[in-house]
Amino acid sequence: MNRTVEVLPDQAALVARALELTLARIRTAIQDRGRCAMVLAGGNTPKPLYEALATQQLPWDKIHVFWGDERYVPPDHPDSNEGMVRHAWLDRVDMPASNIHPIPTDGPEPAAAARKYDEHLKQFFSAQAGDFPAFDLILLGMGDDGHTASLFPHTEALNVRNRLITVGNKNADPRITFTAPLINQAHCVMFLVSGANKRSALEHVFAPTADDFAYPARLIQPQGELWWLIDQAAGQDLKPEMTVQQT
Repeated sequence: MNRTVEVLPDQAALVARALELTLARIRTAIQDRGRCAMVLAGGNTPKPLYEALATQQLPWDKIHVFWGDERYVPPDHPDSNEGMVRHAWLDRVDMPASNIHPIPTDGPEPAAAARKYDEHLKQFFSAQAGDFPAFDLILLGMGDDGHTASLFPHTEALNVRNRLITVGNKNADPRITFTAPLINQAHCVMFLVSGANKRSALEHVFAPTADDFAYPARLIQPQGELWWLIDQAAGQDLKPEMTVQQT
């Protein structure tokens, strides 16, 4: 597996490293393919990264942003991933509105929204039926239960192999989410994980054998690069053989 694991001293160091890697991947994508299509994660851990990106001088017209998952709430709802990213980053730079690709949450039916976003991605990449397009960079977090995006343990979304987007469920709370096969097509996937509450899940995710459906982050094995950036609070119990690189 093309996996690099770095355990950073604290969250500030994690964010600084994530910014360095993100900027490099953006520039490489623009140089190689003329644009960068990147996928954003929700949650508290990546928010400082978005705030840091807002201070950069980048060719915003060549960067397209998407979301890997979204709660089924309006963008102005406190739980909206879109709303968080707009406030932290997108509203502070001159990125064209057409380069921002939020997950629709304004309809009555989550399954219809998933189909709509699925079709939007196919149109953006000019993908043929059955193709899984390759994003340049996908940012992911991980919950203390081992979920990532809105791929939760032992849910039907984990079994979806023929669609780009599906409905994820956390109890009775519907989410719209990338599927594992779509994530795995990416040129680069980067996990940002912080907090002592993630230790147990990380041990299972990195274990040689474990139940992928109990710890869905194990399903993420992209064709391109896989980075795990972990702060010391989360990663202090990882055994050396579990990591490829540790700083």
